[in-house]
Amino acid sequence: MSPTATTSLNQRHAALSSPQNQIELLKSLDLDRLPEQGDFASTINKSGWEKLTPSQLEIFQINIGKLCNMTCRHCHVDAGPDRRENMDRQTIDDCLKALDQTQAQTVDITGGAPELNPHFRYLVEQCVVRGKHVIDRCNLTVLLLPTMQDLPKWLAEHRVEVVCSLPHFRQPNTDKQRGDGTFEQSIEALHRLNAVGYGKGDPLLKLTLVSNPADATLSCNQAAILEQMWKQGLSENHGITFDRLIAINNMPISRHLEWLEQSGNLQAYMELLVNSYNPDTVSGLMCRNMISVSWDGRLFDCDFNQMLDLEIQLDSQMGNRQYLHIRDFNPQSLANRQIITGRHCFGCTAGKGSSCSGAII
Repeated sequence: MSPTATTSLNQRHAALSSPQNQIELLKSLDLDRLPEQGDFASTINKSGWEKLTPSQLEIFQINIGKLCNMTCRHCHVDAGPDRRENMDRQTIDDCLKALDQTQAQTVDITGGAPELNPHFRYLVEQCVVRGKHVIDRCNLTVLLLPTMQDLPKWLAEHRVEVVCSLPHFRQPNTDKQRGDGTFEQSIEALHRLNAVGYGKGDPLLKLTLVSNPADATLSCNQAAILEQMWKQGLSENHGITFDRLIAINNMPISRHLEWLEQSGNLQAYMELLVNSYNPDTVSGLMCRNMISVSWDGRLFDCDFNQMLDLEIQLDSQMGNRQYLHIRDFNPQSLANRQIITGRHCFGCTAGKGSSCSGAII
């Protein structure tokens, strides 16, 4: 199986290509014997949170498209080569106008493979001009495409932090999750990043690796030990160096949700997430200090809510609920919102917690 062999849920017209069907499947699970019957709002209420509200906005996350050169088994975006959703220039400019109204210092650019958006470099340049710390969430293999040969050097010149997925420092574990041949291509891409200065200790050229479990387990709680294993394994066997490793729980949505259901692991995995709930993680949830913008400009509390179509809602003066678009960005209204939650949120509060930046505590 090649990295692009799997087709997306969308391409297969699978039932779980519908965000609503994903939500209903999670709701249908019998969790009555678990704490608070697996209800996230009730669970955090017991921890002293009457409702989940934002803290200071620090991260402006922009998902600029679902187009990707890969179709990984665990992908919560359902991205792939068959997806054509890409943020247009006008929406990117609307994002920049909104960014200028905030104190957010980090712009987190994701996808799909964000580099495949034709306006990717424009967005990065505009954020750098504004003095923002820019993160490129890279799948590594995209750097080997003929049109991307100069990208490692370009990213280095713009001091972009590269955060890239590598499930394991060994080939079988990585290829199992992301497709045969992925590990070898990832190693080549990491060599190219190292060659332009990434992963060498320069704080302006950070190279961060991201590990997701290959099965129905939580990410490792021993982050320091895990990072040392990755660094030793990649250095000794491939001559690769990097700055840090973060481990992220797989969320029970999209293609990972499909795998959990088809493999008979869904019930057990949700029970694991609920039973592993850690109240100390709630204050640091990423939905509290970020805004997530979709490729078409809609606003969400986080990237996971985005994939489930759980848009930010505000009460209008008429008493109705209204959805927000980036062109109507209003920092004050967003600061007063209540964050939307669901059963999938247990994925972020299990164990040491999980966010786009790794463990929460």
